[in-house]
Amino acid sequence: MTRKAHLEQHLTNSELKQRYQSTSDKVESRRWHLLWLVSEQWTIEQAAEVVGINYDYAKELVQKYNRCGIAAMRNRRKDSKIKRGKALLNGEQIAELSVRLKTPPPDRGLWTGPKVAEWIALRTGREKVWAQRGWEYLKKCRYSLQIPRPHHQKADKAAQAEFPHILRARVQELQRQYPHALIEVWAFDEHRVDLKPILRRVWAPIGERPNAVVCHRYEWTYLYGYVHPQTGDTVWSILPRVNIEWFNLALQSFAASVGAGPTKIILLVVDQAGWHMSAKVELPEGIYLAPLPAYSPELQPAERLWALADEPLVNKSFDAIAHLEETLAQRCCILHQMQPQIQVLTNFHWWPDPVALKTG
Repeated sequence: MTRKAHLEQHLTNSELKQRYQSTSDKVESRRWHLLWLVSEQWTIEQAAEVVGINYDYAKELVQKYNRCGIAAMRNRRKDSKIKRGKALLNGEQIAELSVRLKTPPPDRGLWTGPKVAEWIALRTGREKVWAQRGWEYLKKCRYSLQIPRPHHQKADKAAQAEFPHILRARVQELQRQYPHALIEVWAFDEHRVDLKPILRRVWAPIGERPNAVVCHRYEWTYLYGYVHPQTGDTVWSILPRVNIEWFNLALQSFAASVGAGPTKIILLVVDQAGWHMSAKVELPEGIYLAPLPAYSPELQPAERLWALADEPLVNKSFDAIAHLEETLAQRCCILHQMQPQIQVLTNFHWWPDPVALKTG
């Protein structure tokens, strides 16, 4: 059995997690992330792999924290960082820029580094401000380049905000109903995969644009994915359709795989698809459903699985659906062994903590 690392109690587990989530400095955030995972009984090797740092460096960080405490995690480089170029805006002007960025630029388009540089030039009376300085001041205003997360116009924000509380209350209700059973909260979703090629950006040598053979055909299969966010455990099924009959079969198979029953209760978070909510759904013993608010895929941890599952399929063309299913089955076997990576990806901060799952 792998030996777990010792961590001095300078901060509690929850305080380490809070520092990891709230620290704006990327270097310090990684260090707190590492320590939080170690406090969660991960090995240093596992935590270093997830955080993306060298094992020897991770071991050194843990040792420094044990010896020197919180101060050892500070990013010393920023203390001696040499500022490039003279400041173009004072604090008051930066605050003014932050307010201005909340509305469209003069051309009614999108803010960019060059457009911010133009604004700075006009605001300060300078003849020329380089585009790079505009980018720097976007960063000073704590802006970063991001793709918006889709949010359905019919989604109920109040219901979405309430769902984490409803889920915890449901867990507590099951604890009272089954005081001597283990309660686990899993998430479930289906993902359609077809013979239409999935094109995705990949690393390639400069000057050589990659090609992908495409042949769009209307034949598909479905990947049923279950995930336990707290551990990263997964269960997979590849089935030809999504309907009540196949959902009932998938639930029976899942219940048998995880050992659901009188002593192990599974609360399964699902969306409100018709075949999930139908009165004809046959729940195996030990399985209970927790429906998400309507139009709320962003609250579904299982949605995070599909990008990983699709990786062996991208930029490829398959002759038949059977060949695609074979590749997908091999990928699922690999994903089943990738608990640390899947845990980090799916364990939302509001998901019920292990302490909430203890019997009373």
